[in-house]
Amino acid sequence: MSSPAPKQVLILGGSFAGLTAAYELKRLLKDRVQVTVVDKNDRFMFIPSLVWVPFGWRDPEQISFPLRPACERKGIEFRQATALAIDAAQQHVEIAEVGTPDRKETLRYDYLLIATGPHVQFDIVPGVGPHGGYTESICTAEHALQAREAWQRFLQDPGPVIVGATQGSSCYGAAYEFIFNLEYALRRAKLRDRVTITYVTSEPFLGHFGIGGLKHAQGMTEWFFRHVGLDWVLNAVLERVTPGLVHFRSGQLFTTKDDKKGVDLAGQTLPFKYGMLIPPFLGAEVVRRSGLGNERGFVVTDEYFRHLKYPNIFAAGVAVAVAPPAPCEAGCSVPKTGYISEVMAHTAAANIAASIEGKPLTPKPQADIDAKCILDAGNQGIIMYTDRIYAPQQRRWQTLIPGPWAHWAKLLFEKYFLWKMRTGRVNWP
Repeated sequence: MSSPAPKQVLILGGSFAGLTAAYELKRLLKDRVQVTVVDKNDRFMFIPSLVWVPFGWRDPEQISFPLRPACERKGIEFRQATALAIDAAQQHVEIAEVGTPDRKETLRYDYLLIATGPHVQFDIVPGVGPHGGYTESICTAEHALQAREAWQRFLQDPGPVIVGATQGSSCYGAAYEFIFNLEYALRRAKLRDRVTITYVTSEPFLGHFGIGGLKHAQGMTEWFFRHVGLDWVLNAVLERVTPGLVHFRSGQLFTTKDDKKGVDLAGQTLPFKYGMLIPPFLGAEVVRRSGLGNERGFVVTDEYFRHLKYPNIFAAGVAVAVAPPAPCEAGCSVPKTGYISEVMAHTAAANIAASIEGKPLTPKPQADIDAKCILDAGNQGIIMYTDRIYAPQQRRWQTLIPGPWAHWAKLLFEKYFLWKMRTGRVNWP
């Protein structure tokens, strides 16, 4: 008696969530499943280390590896292609190979996992971003390299710096890491006394992170800002960015000299010579085009990370819709990257495997997701942990450990994580 044909699982996205799920499915089901990963990029990038690229402390090749050989070693097919459309009723995805956009192909699936990551919404504020705008970005390796070129020019003629996240953003951790590393880089270059640095954020207080903050995070972050001489703008809503100026619709400026009341920035501007602003994320274009997401293109899932209408479609990582757990006047979204993406991916993979095997699915409510994070600050940092990241009122554990060991921990974790993902050991801690 012949064995049944393996189920076809198609994964859109080869980053933290997509690659984790691909490895986990092969580990759980082996030859009973054929896994195909589709990504327009041919390398896995350790995105948390992109904050070091503009300062020359990393090159993209040092924090990435080729996806195709890593996948093929585990019996996973890799296609470097752009996903164009998803037909959920017919269970297929139309793709176009990178480099040959006119050559389209249809891939059939029994199960689909959407792990597409974000579409970066630079046009939320006119003048933001490296594509026709006046600020830098670290959202991709290409952006980080452009930010490095701009940094080298800036060092020759330094001036005011603005770093932060626009209204609606979610990636606040990267903005904090970038401004702390930038301040450290200026000290190393002996230029710190010539530069004013301002952090601009839609958060209602420092250390909010889009999740309502963590215990002691506000006080610790404000202390560090004062200690290294950083100014900050809260509840910032940007109107536009023009060459050398950020225009504010609203916001309150706090300085290390007088941070009690804050200066109203409505209708005002702040100058900059070097700027890096992280905008909001939208769901991937293929999801928005296919009508499988909410109004922002994120996939609404149940507690199994399964699409509400199509039980053979799952989602993980940034692609998943998550409601903000705490109000934010200027508009905040929630982080879904890194460790959180991995948790979602493990859950989705386990439930796809259970569906294939006819076993009960295991729930993982979003409110039960915890978070582990390292916030690097050049030669210092903070190790952060909280349970129930999306349910601040229900948290029992919130831990912040500042010190140089946080920087050392990120250095070690970078090497370990790249090795783990390159070799497919995603069941390791």
